Amino acid sequence: MSYQIYKFQAELIQLIESHTGIDGSHTTAIPSLFFSRYSNVTGPNYGVYKPSLCIIVQGKKEVMLAKEHYVYSPTNYLIASVNLPITGIVKEASFENPYLALKLEFTPNQILEVLKDSDISSHQKENAKRGMYVSQIELSLLDAVNRLVRLLESPKDIPVLAPLIIKEIIYRILQGQQGVTLGQLAIEGSSTNQISDVVDHIMNHYNQPFRIEDLAEIANMSVSSLHRHFKEVTAMSPIQFQKQLRLQEARRILLAESTDAIEAAFRVGYESVSQFSREYSRLFGLPPKEDINRFKATYL
Repeated sequence: MSYQIYKFQAELIQLIESHTGIDGSHTTAIPSLFFSRYSNVTGPNYGVYKPSLCIIVQGKKEVMLAKEHYVYSPTNYLIASVNLPITGIVKEASFENPYLALKLEFTPNQILEVLKDSDISSHQKENAKRGMYVSQIELSLLDAVNRLVRLLESPKDIPVLAPLIIKEIIYRILQGQQGVTLGQLAIEGSSTNQISDVVDHIMNHYNQPFRIEDLAEIANMSVSSLHRHFKEVTAMSPIQFQKQLRLQEARRILLAESTDAIEAAFRVGYESVSQFSREYSRLFGLPPKEDINRFKATYL
């Protein structure tokens, strides 16, 4: 790691610490920028990554997408190019050296704007690739990220300068070795773009049954092509993807509201409570009631 990268990361450590102070996830004055701070190893935590850049400046994290594992630390960064249900585990953290990270979310329109203003080769449609990857951190990207985070020290500059720096950050990612994967999200008619439309549809209607033929029509693909490309992008079939969303939402309901597993199951779209309990146990390791009791005993 070069001295300049080390210097940028040291500054980010100070900035993130000054804007968090306590463990947890934190919003910032820049709406698409989020900080995380944990002084203990945590997890597994469940959630959905929107298209985003994730950078760790201290500690280490493992992200699981279906059966795939992505480990990253201050030497690299993680990109999610579509909405993806994931499991995250903070692998390295301590009171003296807490886990510190940032996440910057972006939209396909922001990516498309950068592509239109540049000569990056991502203008061409390519075959779908996995919607998540880890890449080595680069000085130019870290420099731009530093300048974005530094704007939190001068809030009056955020409305004018933040959009410009975010555009630069997206440009740096697109220039990276795997940047074409992110670029394909914004290219109309690319298989990644088409699968992204299906992903959004499932997310917006996760508690409703679907016909695979209807999803294929949304993607403008044959049923066989939809299955192939969807699994290539998300590492899951459409049914498995929906199941992850349903179970994550059911767990959120059980943790946040005074309700039981039967009601939670029906609210997220299950017709069989026994099937819900089996699939819940398979994902979270325990039946609903026991899992919620364990979580509350551990974290609350």
